[in-house]
Amino acid sequence: MEHLKILMVTRNTLQESLVFEAVNELRNHATADEIYELIVKKYPGISKGTVYRNLNKLDRQNRIHKLEMPDGADRFDHCCHEHYHIKCGKCGRVFDVDMDAIEDLRQRIKATHGFEFTGYDIIFKGFCPECNK
Repeated sequence: MEHLKILMVTRNTLQESLVFEAVNELRNHATADEIYELIVKKYPGISKGTVYRNLNKLDRQNRIHKLEMPDGADRFDHCCHEHYHIKCGKCGRVFDVDMDAIEDLRQRIKATHGFEFTGYDIIFKGFCPECNK
């Protein structure tokens, strides 16, 4: 029985590492399906459920950042520092926005609306330079 526990811990650690490495390799705010497609090429035995569970686990551990997209599949970002994003309305790709964080945003919203923050994602909309050609 002890052998089974060790195998499960090792397996979960391996699967978690595979998912973490895939997010960092893609570096493109990938969806869970895109991450799964990358991993399954090398490890055909991995299930979508395993990938989804490990993505959520890594997000809870603040090792990756889950972007909840209001109009589509969630995306996963390898950068965990506070930053904003912009989504292209034509190709659907998501990009980092290189700008300073809005100062005191959490405090200002709490002061005016009384909300206690747990987090936020600001996603701007527009058209990427490629699609704008």
